[in-house]
Amino acid sequence: MQKTSLIALARHELGHAQDAPSGRSAKTVVGGHERQLRQTVMALRAGEGLSEHENPGEATVQVLTGRVLLRFGDASWNGSVGDLLTIPDGLHSLEAVEDSVILFTVVKRL
Repeated sequence: MQKTSLIALARHELGHAQDAPSGRSAKTVVGGHERQLRQTVMALRAGEGLSEHENPGEATVQVLTGRVLLRFGDASWNGSVGDLLTIPDGLHSLEAVEDSVILFTVVKRL
């Protein structure tokens, strides 16, 4: 069994993101590339994000701190602390409206 404080990890990763040239920092807390289930804590500086990309499988974003904007075609959804966004299947992007930390969960397709 493994126990992880998402609050402490969010604080840690946000500190790294604020110092990183990319404005991002991430740590996988469950699974990995060799597993179907993967959960990653990802920190994004305000204005930074993930450019348009495809899902590797079913995925969600839980906002731990800050605010994010998820875009899918002409549609967009705002996510605030405590929100869980289901990522649509297809090209989408994510932007941090303010300094933010998310828990990204994906179950990869077989």
